[in-house]
Amino acid sequence: MSYFRTALLLAGLTALFMGVGYLIGGAGGAVIALAVAAATNLFAYWNSDRMVLAMHGAHEVDRSTAPELVDLVAGLAARAALPMPRVFLMDEAQPNAFATGRNPQNAAVAVTTGLVQSLSREELAGVIAHELAHIKHHDTLLMTITATIAGAISMLAQFGMFFGGNRDNNNGPGILGSIAMMILAPLAAMLVQMAISRTREYAADDLGARIAGEPLWLASALAKIDNAAHRIPNAAAEHNPAAAHMFIINPLSGRGFDNLFTTHPSTENRIAALRDLGRELGARGVDAAARPGHAPQGPWNRSSASRGPWG
Repeated sequence: MSYFRTALLLAGLTALFMGVGYLIGGAGGAVIALAVAAATNLFAYWNSDRMVLAMHGAHEVDRSTAPELVDLVAGLAARAALPMPRVFLMDEAQPNAFATGRNPQNAAVAVTTGLVQSLSREELAGVIAHELAHIKHHDTLLMTITATIAGAISMLAQFGMFFGGNRDNNNGPGILGSIAMMILAPLAAMLVQMAISRTREYAADDLGARIAGEPLWLASALAKIDNAAHRIPNAAAEHNPAAAHMFIINPLSGRGFDNLFTTHPSTENRIAALRDLGRELGARGVDAAARPGHAPQGPWNRSSASRGPWG
C-alpha cells in the first residue's frame, strides 16, 4: 500500500470527520472536527499500535518465554529481509493474528494462543509470513490509523446525538438527522476500510506464501481459522469492531450488525488464489491440505507436548 493511498484514505476519513462536525455544530463544528482529526491522525501515527495491542490484551514474549514462536518469526523475517518485529501473544481461544506498527522498524506481530495451539508449525509459518507481508507492504500504518480514526468517527457520531438532536437548534441536524448520522457515519468509515481490504489481503497472501515457501501452508491455516472464527467468539474484537479489519480473518461472530459488511475477502477465494499460486510456483502438496482438519505434513509438525509454555 503506497504512502499516496495512505494519505488519500486519511484525507477521506478526515473529510468524513469534518462533515460530522459540520452537522453537529455548523462551520465552527467543522473547524473543531478538523482540529480533532489532525490531532487524532498525529496521535494514531505514534500510538495506535500500542492502543490496538492493549485493547486486545496482547503481551510481549521473547526467547525465554516463547522460544519456538520467536525463532519462527525471526527466521521468516530474515527470509523477508525485514527487521525482527516484536512478538506478542493474546490470551484468546479464537485462532487469529494481526500485525501493527508505523513502519518495519517499529512493527509487531500478535498471535492468539488459540492460533499456536490449533495450527501445525507449517500453518503457523504461513500465517506469520502473511503478517510480515503486511509489514513489508507498509499496510500496518494504514491499518492501525484506520482503526483509530474509524473508532473516533463512531464516537463523534454518537456524541452528536447529545448536542445535535434538538429540533430547535438551527445549527444541528435535528433528532432524525442525528439518528441518521449515528448510522451512516460509522457505515461510511467501514466502507472506506472495505475499499482497501480486498487488495491488501490478497497481496499479503501472495507475498506471505512466497516468504513461507509453500502456498498450501497458508491456505490450510486460513481454512482452519475461518472455521474456528464462526464457532469461537473473540470478546475483545466484539467490543472493538473498528479493528476487525486488522486480523488475518474477520474475528467478529456476525451475531449482530458488526458483520453486516465484511472487511475481508472471501476465504474460499483466498484459498483458491493460493492454490493457483502453488501450481504457478510448482509447489508440491495434497489438495486436501487447504480444507479444515487437514494440514500439510512435514518436519515442522510437532506434538502438543513440545509447544512450550506459550502454546
